Order: sequence, then C-alpha cells, then structure tokens
Amino acid sequence: VQLQASGGGLVQAGGSLGLSCAASGGTFGRYIMGWFRQAPGKEREFVAAITWTGIVSYYANSVKGRFTISRDNDKQTVYLLMNKLKPEDTAVYYCATHRRTYDNSAYDRMTSYDYWGQGTQVTVSS
Repeated sequence: VQLQASGGGLVQAGGSLGLSCAASGGTFGRYIMGWFRQAPGKEREFVAAITWTGIVSYYANSVKGRFTISRDNDKQTVYLLMNKLKPEDTAVYYCATHRRTYDNSAYDRMTSYDYWGQGTQVTVSS
C-alpha cells in the first residue's frame, strides 16, 4: 500500500485548508484511515480517523468541531478539511492505514497503523 498526502501549505489563523491522501496498491475500502500530525519537538499525535464505510469518524478533542474527515472509496482517497485553524495546528500531517481490515480498535494509536504517507506540512500563522 502506498499513501500520497497533499494539500498542505501556509494559512493565516482562522483560515481553512484541505488535505488529501490517495491510496494505491491495497484494498482501501476495508480499512480505517487515520490522520496524525507531528509538530516540531513533539511526538506524533492522533488527529482524526474514519471507518471503512465512512459512516463513523473520530476526532481528537483539540480539533473536534473544526476538522472534518471524509473518504471516497471509489477514488481511494481520504480527506481532512481543517477550519478555524490555529497556530498550534502547525505540524506535518500524516495519513495512515489501520493494520487490520474492518477493525476500529485503538484507532487513535500510532501502533494500530502500518502504512503511512510521506506527510504534508501545514503552517498556520498568527
């Protein structure tokens, strides 16, 4: 499985940005997809995840109500729409595929994911 993240950039606080993550080489529609982020000097942290059907989504408290995760299984792509961005959202954002099919256990843990995209930088200026 290969994941290609895109859409990062520089935005002012309060603005919006959309990320995409295109998958290839696997059975995309069977897995939870997640977004994580890593700020300079900090550990990588969970941002959001979405189940294989796209019906259920999960969010970190820090982004709940501002970020929306979605997916298009026909296009094998997962999205992250980020609104009301804050300087503390500045990080490299990574998409990832859960290691087990039809399994939403520990969706917020890095160890539950085995394929990762290369990351895309999001910078929010104050």
